[in-house]
Amino acid sequence: MKVFEFQCKIKFLKDIEYQNVYEKTTYLLDSVLVKDEQYLKFHGSKDYKFYVTDAPWPVEADGIYKKNHIYTLRIRSVDGNLIEFFIKHLYQHQTKELLCIGGEVRMLNPKRMISKLYSVTPVILKNDFGYWKAEMSLPEYEERLVVNLMKKYQSFTGEKIEDDVHLYDSILFKNKMPVKIPYKNIHLLGDKIDLEIANNEMAQKLAYFALGVGLGENNSRSCGFVNYKYL
Repeated sequence: MKVFEFQCKIKFLKDIEYQNVYEKTTYLLDSVLVKDEQYLKFHGSKDYKFYVTDAPWPVEADGIYKKNHIYTLRIRSVDGNLIEFFIKHLYQHQTKELLCIGGEVRMLNPKRMISKLYSVTPVILKNDFGYWKAEMSLPEYEERLVVNLMKKYQSFTGEKIEDDVHLYDSILFKNKMPVKIPYKNIHLLGDKIDLEIANNEMAQKLAYFALGVGLGENNSRSCGFVNYKYL
């Protein structure tokens, strides 16, 4: 298993406020996927997508991405073929607001021990009742967070994981109020979290995997993108 990161360089054709940028970058990727028959089916399926994106950086001090400025959008995946597709087909692809002008790819080191994962974009756990704190206990939240990652890992690798895997030693919520992400004319509510990763083989495998697929749900919509600290 390898995690690839495509640092896509994007020129903004219009000013865009930070809270609206997720929808714009998501549409940029979706609009190139649907031009290919194979990836059109992939895009429309309810299966795990096995990729995750963050918000373009650097973020401007006033929260507005500037017209004619160039920013970097990180696209990560454990699917090397998907990354190759993005590299090839995103170049010179544009929407009304964004134009991809290139980028570079790298592989994240799978052999370094990870001490911490911290979310760059909010981690989302979707529920019929809305934000999880209204209806779920912290242990229930933690179980769902870990189980979601385990299911994605098992789906991708075919490797069976024991239910009692110890992923992390502590969890820290960085936000006092829910963090909003625009999605289909509503707002999803999520959290910025830090996880102190446990020092065991399965925890390290899952933590590395999370770098390529994200934590929680809606990862292909720029949710749950995590960065890392090494031991």
